[in-house]
Amino acid sequence: MQIRIYYEDTDCMGIVYHTNYLKYCERARSEMFFSADKKEFLEEYNFVLREVKAVFKSPARLGDLIDVKTKYLNYDKYCIYLEQELYKEQLLLFKAQIKLAVTKDNKLFAIDDKILSLFKEK
Repeated sequence: MQIRIYYEDTDCMGIVYHTNYLKYCERARSEMFFSADKKEFLEEYNFVLREVKAVFKSPARLGDLIDVKTKYLNYDKYCIYLEQELYKEQLLLFKAQIKLAVTKDNKLFAIDDKILSLFKEK
């Protein structure tokens, strides 16, 4: 998924504000559902950010066009593990290890093949 960096994304020096990287990752995860025509997943389940380990490598700046790449890593009973990376051309800007808990009706929900298949497709 590509994202253009706009003025609203940056600080007074034109550098992307650090929390926006997490927003871009969230957009890319949401886009997985929209682009795969799996919007019903978002109506039935909640994918809640449980843990994130973030590494900032290089700043994105006003006007940059960045790519957000999402990679499935693993899962356990209630959580999906992903790696998300942001690039400007070939330059790695940001990398995050993401742990998403899956809930349904406000309770933890055990990962099933239906959920797992969506993440393994990407």
